[in-house]
Amino acid sequence: MPFHEPVQRVVKTIKTIVAVWVANRIQFDAVSSAQTDSIIRNGTGTSVQPRTAGELTHELVRAGSLLARENDARSLASVLVEQSVDITRSDIGALYLAADPEKPTSSLKLVYRRGRFELPRTIQPDAESVSLVSELRETLVLHDRDRPHFKDALLNDRMRSAIVAPLAAPRALLGVLILNAAPSEFYRYSQLRFVESFVPLAAGMLHNSELLDQLREQLRKVEALERYQESIFASMTNLLVTTDRRGTVQYFNRAAAERLDLQDEHIGKPLSEVFGSKVDSRVLNALEQSGTTGDEQLGIEGIISGRDGREIDFSLNVSPLQGKRGRHEGITLLLTDQTAERELKGQMKVVKEERRLVKDMFARYLSNDLVENLIQQPNSVRLGGDKKLATTFFADIRGYTSFSEGKDPEHIITVLNAYFQEAVEVIINYRGFIDKFIGDAIMAIWGVPLQSEEQDAINAVSCALEIQDRISSPNRAFFTGDASNLRVGIGMHTGPLVAGNLGSTQRMDYSVIGDSVNVAARLEGIDQGGQVIITQDTRDMIGDRFKLQELDAVQVKGKEDPITIFRVIRMVR
Repeated sequence: MPFHEPVQRVVKTIKTIVAVWVANRIQFDAVSSAQTDSIIRNGTGTSVQPRTAGELTHELVRAGSLLARENDARSLASVLVEQSVDITRSDIGALYLAADPEKPTSSLKLVYRRGRFELPRTIQPDAESVSLVSELRETLVLHDRDRPHFKDALLNDRMRSAIVAPLAAPRALLGVLILNAAPSEFYRYSQLRFVESFVPLAAGMLHNSELLDQLREQLRKVEALERYQESIFASMTNLLVTTDRRGTVQYFNRAAAERLDLQDEHIGKPLSEVFGSKVDSRVLNALEQSGTTGDEQLGIEGIISGRDGREIDFSLNVSPLQGKRGRHEGITLLLTDQTAERELKGQMKVVKEERRLVKDMFARYLSNDLVENLIQQPNSVRLGGDKKLATTFFADIRGYTSFSEGKDPEHIITVLNAYFQEAVEVIINYRGFIDKFIGDAIMAIWGVPLQSEEQDAINAVSCALEIQDRISSPNRAFFTGDASNLRVGIGMHTGPLVAGNLGSTQRMDYSVIGDSVNVAARLEGIDQGGQVIITQDTRDMIGDRFKLQELDAVQVKGKEDPITIFRVIRMVR
């Protein structure tokens, strides 16, 4: 056996003997002080007469009645500290409760205080005074700071007397009440007796309050579970009916009520009476057998008459309801409406096909979130065409024709793809729809297939500015080497157009047509490169979010009157 183990046991035994001696000595000192002193001084230095035993008994009854009025922990803590300080005439009163009473190592936190002095926020369970009262379940009285033990009971340097009382539950220490006074030899036997009587009463009520809170919390959980269970049963598409041991209907969910025409008056009636005219004898015999023997029966199929005489092709599972210790409590009937299930499967097949078509159509040209939105709302894309107000965007490379002359086609494709990769990323980030690539040009639309009008125009202009910023950046990863002089002109126009599926049964694409598309295409040719040109219609949509420069009106093919145009310089806000 290691040498230190017997030494530890001896030390522990000595501590216990000393603690018992100290406790006896404390009580002796308290009695002696009560007999020899008749006047005490409070923390302010004022002489006051100590309360007599009769007065303290009366105060104990009164304080106990105040406790009895409260049922929450905070109010009980307030009464305990306030009354203890007032009746014992202490300068400090503090209630420390264990963070987890079930753990002996749990620290004690200050939950209520009285007095104008600074107090520690926590006390460790191995503090000398706390450890003693916790082990002995007795109240500790300290008469002077000069004594060698239990100085931790004095919560402030100006205090010289202390009472430490344990708040004990049947199997745990809830906390401690600590009272301090500035004078030495302050606490008398009558004050000690009050604390020893009042604190256990408060401890019991605090413990009961905690148990009440736990009970309320448990009831809340049970009620929440019942609501959750009812919500699950109500949302089930299967038909659910339960019975008791006597075979009478006890519950049915919403689906069963709607399809089987069950009413509240069916509750409490025999199952055979409720379903006797709705199913054949074979099913009734199976239900009766399960109700008697408690056997489970699965996959019983048949026809049941539902609301308005509608016949339901069902599959029935019958399971026993068991209570505590396996006692038979009734049966559960779970009917699957196979007629509705077949109809639902047919509908799901159609929906899946619609979603597949949407995904195939847009996955390469839209951001993932827009594609997912379309998949969830396939009706937002009307096959055959839909009129929308949208912003059309054309971006064309300036100098491309001269650049491509004499170049290897593979090199030209590499240059174009590097630029397209960058531009497409920006367009998709700004929620644009890439309609097509026309040689070295990109045609994109904002407002199809999903529409938000003003925000569409703002996103389109913001996208164009970012593309131009990337092209003008000295750190760009495209348009390098012999392609470094290439620039891009961007023009856009907002107006009505038709969006839909164009093509034949063998090949079909989602695209747009309309006069506004033609205007945007013509406008892009005006830009000499490095600019973003918009029309008055787009300018009306974007408001004051961008700094603009009005340019001379231009005449475009197909329009009688000149069109007012603007150059977008930068974003303002």
